[in-house]
Amino acid sequence: MLSTGQLIWISCRPLFRLIICVGCGFAITKSDIFPPVAARGTGQILLNITLPSLMFSKIVPAFTSQNISALGPLVLVALLYEGMGMLLAWLVSQFFWVPHRFRWGILVAGGWGNYGDIPTAVVMSVTGAAPFNGLVDQTLSVAYISGFLLVYMITFFPMGGNRLVGLDYVGPDVEPDEVQEAIRRRRKVIFFEWPRRAVGFLRNRTSARLNSDEKTVPGEETVLDVEKPQRPPLAPKHVSFHQDTGSPAVTEPLEGWRSGLTSPALTATAIDTMDALNVVDGPSATPILPTAAARSPWMKRRSSIYANLRTFLRNLFLPGSVSILISFLIALVPQLKALFVEVDGTYIHPAPDGGPPLAFILDAATFIGAASVPMGLVCLGSALARLSIPRGEWRSLPRGAILGFAVCKILISPVLGVLICKGLVNINVISQEDKVLQFVCIFFSCLPTATTQVFVTQVYSGTGSAEHLSAFLVPQYILLLPAMTALTAYTLQTLF
Repeated sequence: MLSTGQLIWISCRPLFRLIICVGCGFAITKSDIFPPVAARGTGQILLNITLPSLMFSKIVPAFTSQNISALGPLVLVALLYEGMGMLLAWLVSQFFWVPHRFRWGILVAGGWGNYGDIPTAVVMSVTGAAPFNGLVDQTLSVAYISGFLLVYMITFFPMGGNRLVGLDYVGPDVEPDEVQEAIRRRRKVIFFEWPRRAVGFLRNRTSARLNSDEKTVPGEETVLDVEKPQRPPLAPKHVSFHQDTGSPAVTEPLEGWRSGLTSPALTATAIDTMDALNVVDGPSATPILPTAAARSPWMKRRSSIYANLRTFLRNLFLPGSVSILISFLIALVPQLKALFVEVDGTYIHPAPDGGPPLAFILDAATFIGAASVPMGLVCLGSALARLSIPRGEWRSLPRGAILGFAVCKILISPVLGVLICKGLVNINVISQEDKVLQFVCIFFSCLPTATTQVFVTQVYSGTGSAEHLSAFLVPQYILLLPAMTALTAYTLQTLF
């Protein structure tokens, strides 16, 4: 059992390294030493070289046929967290007004967290020291992080999560006053109309139950006899007669009018009649035009399907995703894994130095991948430094939505994450003996919005700005440090 001081120090120590790296990126950006072009190039190096190398260097030696079963719970927890985050963001948008150009962006901000540099830095630091098993658990933890990264890369890019951001910029903008008025009406319905209707419904049920009880007492026949004459006769209400002819009127036109409303046959007949008139009046009409018009939607649909499939495959085979998939394949095939690391029971002719023949590739991947975490944290600090915060316009910002979203994302989400992971442990979905897996799954519930959304928003906005997202990001990172420290300390206390 760890003491309180040890828990606090172990929980705070990784954050010091994180703050220093992020602060360096923030400082050099504010000093104009790290311009946007350099940051963009560093991001490309991070995504296409250092991060794939890090994943390869950790997955290949860490995963075996014995612990590959942990990949299923990792994917399940990652999907649950994405769904839970989007649900919390949707609830915030139902009670607080959100800018029209951020109505879909808030769902993306809630569903996809920062699964890259922050968790990798903190988890590697915590699992690399006591009470964990040093380098072995550290390597295993990064391999487990790859499961979350794989889900993120597949759902955000190939499956179209990033396209939700583009929906914010479809159609005309709506003034904030109109959005606020709609939210006020919605809150009125939720807090006043629904309770009033619920009370009325309960009263009706109670009165109906009392009436049913009264019908069981003697005198039921008398009550029925009194009620029967009150029912109006049917014939005079539906048929009227003229004095001169004595024949019913209005009934047949009404029936035809009603059938025209409820039946599509009238519409089809009218369209056919107009088509026939057009054919007679226009001698130049030919039967080829309807065929071309009928084929045009199918051609458009097929080209759209091909374009979406091409985009899906292109995003699926990004260097990060390919590296993770290849790493899993090598780790699960003993003959392939023995080319990079020593495997018990599998013999591969060694290299001249006595090691595996392809160990130098793993060494190079480890060397390059070591730059991934600090480089990512520097880029994170640079991105935070470039956020445009409207200092004099806080009154016009959706303060309720900003604070509510930050509380849901950083404070409520970890509580729900702990409950989800504990429940999965109780039903043996997550192994109770695998402390590293439990720690990684719980830790990923307390992550802020991914900074990747900033770049995606800048692309879709057309103006290169992401002012709404910037206001939602800052409070999350302010709450992140104490929340992450408390969550780490609690998790270590429950695990050890």
